[in-house]
Amino acid sequence: MSTTSPAARAQANPVMGRFRLPLRIVGYTTVAALGLLYVMPFVIQLVTGFKTDPDAAAHPLGLMPTTPTTAAYQRLFGLSQDGDGVPFLRWLGNSAFVTVVVTAGRVLFNSMAGYALARLRFPGRTLLFGFVLAVLAVPPVALLIPRFLVLNTFGLFDTYAGMILPLMVDAAGIFIMKQFFESIPREVEEAARVDGAGVFRIFWSIVLPMARPALITLTILSFQGSWNEFTHFLVATQSSQYETLTTGLARLVSGGLGGGTQYPLKLAAALLATLPVAALFFCFQRYFVQGANAGAVKE
Repeated sequence: MSTTSPAARAQANPVMGRFRLPLRIVGYTTVAALGLLYVMPFVIQLVTGFKTDPDAAAHPLGLMPTTPTTAAYQRLFGLSQDGDGVPFLRWLGNSAFVTVVVTAGRVLFNSMAGYALARLRFPGRTLLFGFVLAVLAVPPVALLIPRFLVLNTFGLFDTYAGMILPLMVDAAGIFIMKQFFESIPREVEEAARVDGAGVFRIFWSIVLPMARPALITLTILSFQGSWNEFTHFLVATQSSQYETLTTGLARLVSGGLGGGTQYPLKLAAALLATLPVAALFFCFQRYFVQGANAGAVKE
């Protein structure tokens, strides 16, 4: 392997050394421009929330409100004097409740299922894992009508149970946990088994604490998936009292809560709906990367 430094190579090749700095400037400029292009919609979303409806309609891409106002946020939180508030707090409460329960259920049940497929030996284990992989290949939209029929048959339609139970386990989470558990050395479990620990004790007290990166990854993915879930809630509920942020925002965007463009109100609600997931990801992104890569290396 050559150990020649970049400076030495540039001196050996004058043409390459001459264009190195301009090429680097062009590269950094391109990356900065792409980053700005990616961030710009979020900036516009933030600024538009403080505009008036006429200002937002006249200058939809303007980065400075003509007359800054918090009227959109007042309507969202029921502080408007016009009496035309939006049930945003109810949407937020439903989303928070469903997301917390679904996330806790997925972390528990996906971990147990992943450990069983990775470590336990039972008839049909390989076939069962094949079914899990097959579920990953099925488009979720293909299951909407069967899901509605099942919920309606069992009396779970338009209930919190119907919103939560079908989301408690997902194939992707089982796959992630299985791959991670297989990367843990078996000697750790064998030593605990010699000391008299049972299967559940080994799983709960020894293996599960070692799977912290994968658990955090699963928690982030489960929280994000259930918080942003739309199609399932669309077929599982009908009453407005069960509306979540996604279904409520869809009704708002479709004009079900007043006429006009209402750009400030819509974008302010969308911004507030985005913040919890963004905050969770930025707080735990280091563990997310660790968990995503941990299952790729095996002993």
